[in-house]
Amino acid sequence: VVLVMTTAIVQAQTDYDKATLAGGCFWCTQAAFQKLEGVLAVVSGYTGGAGKDPTYEDYSQKGHIEAVQIAYDPSKITFEQILEVFWRNIDPTDGGGQFVDRGPHYRPVVFFHTEEQRVAAERSKMSLSFSGRFRRPIVVDVLPASEFYSAEEYHQNYHQKNPVRYKFYRLHSGRDPYFQNIWAPDRDPEPSGLINKDFTKPGIEQLRERLTPQQFEVTQESGTERPFQNEYWNNKREGIYVDIVSGEPLFSSLDKFDSGTGWPSFSKPLESGNIVEKEDRSLFTSRTEVRSTHADSHLGHVFRDGPPPTGLRYCMNSAALRFIPKEDLGKAGYGSYLKLFQE
Repeated sequence: VVLVMTTAIVQAQTDYDKATLAGGCFWCTQAAFQKLEGVLAVVSGYTGGAGKDPTYEDYSQKGHIEAVQIAYDPSKITFEQILEVFWRNIDPTDGGGQFVDRGPHYRPVVFFHTEEQRVAAERSKMSLSFSGRFRRPIVVDVLPASEFYSAEEYHQNYHQKNPVRYKFYRLHSGRDPYFQNIWAPDRDPEPSGLINKDFTKPGIEQLRERLTPQQFEVTQESGTERPFQNEYWNNKREGIYVDIVSGEPLFSSLDKFDSGTGWPSFSKPLESGNIVEKEDRSLFTSRTEVRSTHADSHLGHVFRDGPPPTGLRYCMNSAALRFIPKEDLGKAGYGSYLKLFQE
């Protein structure tokens, strides 16, 4: 895949990564990313089809989609941060186009260039699904990147060349009113135990694709990760821990303590309704297994050797959890839990 460099800075830059995203009209998508620190160039173009050398007149007939290709400095901006901006500039529940632009050639897609980008895209998409902001399912495809063709010069930087027409289009296309409604500061959902009340657990093959091998082994096969060699055992940041599959809130850093075991340990759940306890005799002794209510993920075990006032130690696997830092709770859809840390 060839990325056309459009500035002297990018031409001289040798250490950059690529992101290819389709979000409807590429005039709007290009404008959204050009202002980000760490982004070196954004090119409007066509991709995803089989036909060679598409033009604006025939790209849809050749199976292509309007998209942008982004060159970025990974030391200044991450692929995950680029995706956060992407979600805020599309309607991820509309697979038939975007706003007034209809048809498969306007549908939203994340094209991944590496396996790391694929995993990051699936995780980001899953997080958005559990954010509670959308009543309809997220339908954005995550597909392997293919040949990218730069669009005609008059399409590049359209928002700068034709600012009046561009602003008129954005307003009357429905984009701006939609974004103001979905991402308004007061739009954070109230705590409900499960952020997405319409959550349905994905099939086993979908989970195998979305989760890392260790996450799958722990949550779906009741595995146990190694002590002192997992992500959160020594995490001291403020925030909450949610189920890696469903996003349902499980524990808070306010109840986390150093148990000396090498696994993240908590004295009580954040949302008791999201915890199910079951007898476990797998090691020829009786233990109490802890699973999540909605995703039925294996989380770990609970023991009665914890600190007061509960006297409990919820010994969890990091691989079953996703940590949401306090400063990210709002944009991740968990803004109502901020009051826990403000108090």
